[in-house]
Amino acid sequence: MTPSQTPDPDPEPRETTGLEPGGGVPPGETPPGESSMSGAGPQDTTYNPPKGWAKAPMAMITIVTLLVAAFFLVYAIILLL
Repeated sequence: MTPSQTPDPDPEPRETTGLEPGGGVPPGETPPGESSMSGAGPQDTTYNPPKGWAKAPMAMITIVTLLVAAFFLVYAIILLL
């Protein structure tokens, strides 16, 4: 895109209501927000790969949890006998 085709993310000061001359905002007035620049920055999948649990750590956590639960179950059964 050429600079003339690229949309400007900032609001046009002459067309924005509530601005004082020079672009200031009077007390009690909410300043205008900027538009989003969703296309800016690096591609998420290239520089910021999706994060998540790998299968091996999740399997190890599950196994340890099941072993601890089985231990307490057997211990409770032994105490009842």
